Amino acid sequence: MARMKDYYNSTVAPAMMKKFGYKSVMQIPKLDKIVINVGAGEAKENAKVIDAIMNDLAAITGQKPVICRAKKSVANFKLREGMPIGVKVTLRNERMYEFIDKFFNVSLPRVRDFRGINPNSFDGRGNYSTGIKEQLIFPEIEYDKIDKVRGMDINFITTANTDEEAKELLTLMGAPFAK
Repeated sequence: MARMKDYYNSTVAPAMMKKFGYKSVMQIPKLDKIVINVGAGEAKENAKVIDAIMNDLAAITGQKPVICRAKKSVANFKLREGMPIGVKVTLRNERMYEFIDKFFNVSLPRVRDFRGINPNSFDGRGNYSTGIKEQLIFPEIEYDKIDKVRGMDINFITTANTDEEAKELLTLMGAPFAK
């Protein structure tokens, strides 16, 4: 959807420039990428779990996910180096804007008892992270076809230098922060 990028250029950028008093358009923070990560601890017993997560993430994002493997062996977790332990997708450009539009306007309102996303989940460098408890909030996932309810971490990486700039950027892009 090109409209989110057009919306950024026509509305978000001028509002950010006015509020923070940037001298150049190159100073205006932008959304760099969105990383969606699903950890799968149960994958060490059942290899089909990774395939199910990959299918879900591919349906949600429209992009093929990457398998994350263990870097070290940990005996307490019965984990060997190289075992698949998660799946992630990095979205950029059009797919990123399409996802953010769908996430803020369609998926989040479907969360039960939703009052907004936590405004304190910034990392100090202008990046925002949030987690969701179930993949069912996305319209692409059919309730009958899932094997288990899984959550995921969603990270919004921006070019902003401060949390205040990043929060303003995400708010202007439609993020429903809790009051």
